[in-house]
Amino acid sequence: MTAHLDPTADRITAPPVRVGLVAGGLGAYWPQFPGLLPQLKRSAERVAERMRGLGAEVVDAGFISDEREGAAAAERLREAGCDLIVGFLTTYMTATMLVPVAQRSGAPVLLINLQPTESMDHAAFDTGQWLAYCGACPLPEMANAFARCGVPFRSVSGYLEDERAWAKIGRWVRAAGVRAALRRGRHGLMGHLYPGMLDVSTDLTLVAANFGGHVEVLEFDDLRVRVDKVTDAETEARKKQAREVFEFAESVNDTDLTWAARVSVGLDRLVEDFALDSLAYYHRGLDGEVHERLGAGMILGASLLTARGIPAAGEFELRTSLAMLIADRLGAGGSFTELQALDFTRGHVEMGHDGPAHLAISARRPLLRGLGVYHGKRGYGVSVEFDVKHGPVTAFGIIQRRDGRFAFAASEGEVVDGPLLEIGNTTSRVDFGCDPGEWTDAWSATGISHHWALATGHLVPDLKALADLMDVELVVVEP
Repeated sequence: MTAHLDPTADRITAPPVRVGLVAGGLGAYWPQFPGLLPQLKRSAERVAERMRGLGAEVVDAGFISDEREGAAAAERLREAGCDLIVGFLTTYMTATMLVPVAQRSGAPVLLINLQPTESMDHAAFDTGQWLAYCGACPLPEMANAFARCGVPFRSVSGYLEDERAWAKIGRWVRAAGVRAALRRGRHGLMGHLYPGMLDVSTDLTLVAANFGGHVEVLEFDDLRVRVDKVTDAETEARKKQAREVFEFAESVNDTDLTWAARVSVGLDRLVEDFALDSLAYYHRGLDGEVHERLGAGMILGASLLTARGIPAAGEFELRTSLAMLIADRLGAGGSFTELQALDFTRGHVEMGHDGPAHLAISARRPLLRGLGVYHGKRGYGVSVEFDVKHGPVTAFGIIQRRDGRFAFAASEGEVVDGPLLEIGNTTSRVDFGCDPGEWTDAWSATGISHHWALATGHLVPDLKALADLMDVELVVVEP
């Protein structure tokens, strides 16, 4: 795809995750060891610098030395509306200095214990120099106090330039950004449920209850009136873009391409007018009337939107569009997917879907194929055919439990070579390292619906962090 127009060139820019930083130590030490506080403040400045390097907007509440300064920092961070609070334990400090921060901020709290270097110079150090390495000392105290106060506890210990520790911190920062995207998100739901799909049905109130955010209920007429206003010039420009992004099969005819391009421009306006971060849609239609034609013409525009970071899923699959959003915000794409077949000869699970796809994670230049009939759906037109980039992937979806709680399901595998159908579907062969039948049984037993997101990379560590911050169960299917 590098030789052609990048479909992500106008990708949306999400606001940076806002991290509140408070560093501290016991004020009784400062007059006893005059060189200690300046050293700890330098460490705090380095932590702030590295946080910004992770893409975070840092709200620095300064260095606290007692419970009064802790209370003042708590109020400042509460007012800042942070997505994550990071408490930097530079040396010993009392729990009463940080408990108010955790209680008042309204954001999850991560405690970090990063001593200056890997190890002390024991022969040369005096007490003041040792105390700069004493951030581990208050960590059990914080854990105990947080637990007794009903505050979830999480921490990372290491040293200041410890890349292993910063990789863990980075996961928490990314997870906080995804949590914020869900809490502030606006999710479009257009049309109606695909008849009979009980697993797909989602209680809209549960989205707000589990994740936050807003579901905007739309009608296909909201799209129709915008498509009606698309000009011929705009349509031709979108057709030109499609020819630069896609390889075209001979079956694509100009009439269907023109309609898909016109619908695509209308979709962009719909997303802009309602400030949508994601979209799930379906309309059955009848006898070729306009709503049926709109539903059939969605694939091009929905795929382009998904590549820009606004995931769009067919078949009214709201929870899967949310899973795609999570995967996308983790930098892993996330394409609309279901089971297609099991290859017991090669040990592969074949998965994909007809309709929209995440073009940014295609293994090659995606293909646009003309179809005279859509299987299981009315209408006809152009559809996307591609294979996800070969290498590590994660199947990831959202479960709605009987008690109304959402849960995450994930399984790590690898997209591999092998024969693929050429029927206008996204299709990938995934090796999960076990018998494909056994994997399918275990995956189905999680309670997942028959759709999910297929994302690049192994995401379970990031998803564990997100599940922790959101108090959501994560079910991992392993070989």
